[in-house]
Amino acid sequence: MATVLGIITEYNPFHNGHLYQIEEAKRQTGAEYVVAIMSGNFAQRGNTALVNKWIKAQMALENGVDIVLELPTIYSISSAENFAEGAIKILDSLKIVDTLCFGTETADFAALNNIANVLYNEPKEYTAILNHELGKGISYPKARENALMMYLNDIKRYANILSGPNNILGIEYLKALKRLKSDMRPFSIERKKVYYNDEKIVDEFASSTAIRKLVAREQYDDLRKVMPKNSYLLLKKEIEKGNYVLDLVKYEKEILYNLRKMSIKEIADLPDVAEGLENAIKNGANSCNNLIDLVNIIKSKRYTQTRIQRILLYALLGISKKDMANSKKVTPYARVLGFNNKGKEMLSDICHINPKIQMITSVKKYTEQNTNRILKEMLERDIFATNIYTLGYEYDSWANLDYTNKLVILS
Repeated sequence: MATVLGIITEYNPFHNGHLYQIEEAKRQTGAEYVVAIMSGNFAQRGNTALVNKWIKAQMALENGVDIVLELPTIYSISSAENFAEGAIKILDSLKIVDTLCFGTETADFAALNNIANVLYNEPKEYTAILNHELGKGISYPKARENALMMYLNDIKRYANILSGPNNILGIEYLKALKRLKSDMRPFSIERKKVYYNDEKIVDEFASSTAIRKLVAREQYDDLRKVMPKNSYLLLKKEIEKGNYVLDLVKYEKEILYNLRKMSIKEIADLPDVAEGLENAIKNGANSCNNLIDLVNIIKSKRYTQTRIQRILLYALLGISKKDMANSKKVTPYARVLGFNNKGKEMLSDICHINPKIQMITSVKKYTEQNTNRILKEMLERDIFATNIYTLGYEYDSWANLDYTNKLVILS
């Protein structure tokens, strides 16, 4: 089979920067096929998807992707490490992906790989420095950044790398490839003109963060400039129907309800909650009635806003530390959201090369036939996440879309 390119993404929503990455990756590798592992209705940095996963899949398929597979919710809203490992496990299980491409804020791929080697091998000297930094009461990401710069002894080279969210995910992809001893060849493409949190528009490029702000302000002329036409039209149609969710704030009452209902022990059992944080969360939930105040009450030097928002998502979706631990024990299923004609060829090849793969094209059929308890519970979380997500719609908030929505098939 010809070269197959793998991309791990959120497409929240699909914009010109994503199109640039696909076209540039194809140009550099000569790949004829593209598989995307894409997060669903909730995002890794503790927020919502702007539009649902089937619309995101259609955007991708109309712009150069051949198959879109959903990254299960438990990975898509967890730490960079677990997000990356879940996605790499799926790509690796397909047995047809030759090359992994990811976007970064740096062109220094060797530096990313050097950091990944340290994190994978965990030399004693590095671990000692990390523990010393954690003892200062700072957040884990900051402590790790400090420890890596001291261990690698080149602050000038590594300081900027470790402050980039895409760089951090790229490092975790590299680490996961090493852990799985995968044959996929990784390479990175530097983001052009705008970074993840930039709110400005540069030429025809804007970040996903900026795009969500344009939607909030109804600046559709600017929005049209920074997205492929087909993606813009899909997004505009969903906005007109009220089928979009701008922000986690849409679920603030549900989150506060759950936290007030939960015991201190139950809150302590949420992933990422440690060192008595459950008490701050409970006190915050009992003393305010909106999400912004809640996050501000809880966050500290040690606990970043992103980490707090992920914890709030765990509370919203009923995800526990046990669920998170179980996710590390299995190879996830490959849940197909959509494909085109080339993708249909690939699906046939995947099932031929790896007949034992847990491939989902029908949720109903899979739930009836699957015997793996952990994968069953993982899929139940995906279904529940969609049911909660649609509560954020303005009008039609149907449940059970995972059973009733058809695969996105482009011919």
